Amino acid sequence: MIEQTLVLIKPDGVKRGLIGELISRFERRGLKIVGLKMVQVDPDFSKKHYSNHIKKDFYKGLEKFITSGPVVAVVIEGIDAVEVVRKIVGDTSPKFAPVGTIRGDFAHISLEYSDKKKKAAENLIHASGNKKEAKQEVSLWFSLDELHSYKISYEEHVM
Repeated sequence: MIEQTLVLIKPDGVKRGLIGELISRFERRGLKIVGLKMVQVDPDFSKKHYSNHIKKDFYKGLEKFITSGPVVAVVIEGIDAVEVVRKIVGDTSPKFAPVGTIRGDFAHISLEYSDKKKKAAENLIHASGNKKEAKQEVSLWFSLDELHSYKISYEEHVM
């Protein structure tokens, strides 16, 4: 099943100069980048993206973090893209993310530590959690004219 999913390289990933490294992991897996842009998230947009977290205790820290610097938004397309991207990204809590995943290789601040410090977990990247969420997030972050259709070499093997 060909799917699209949203990935956000959060401000900590941008500030650490990991944009190219992180995007290349998806491309090397054979996934296709069909949308890409850098965005400065404002508090209103943060509330739209994280609408299911607004009433949670950690939301203030999350909003402060996601608005602290630019975010790179990426729409990734491929077979079972939502699930494959989640595997590449690794567990939300870096201490549980296996080595070889993005968070397992580049993030180290545990959710417990972040909660204790009353700040957002700086775990580099966001990936849509499921197919429904992916559709909602892609349409929130990208208009149809910002998404592109083209063939990559991997598609010759799967079509």
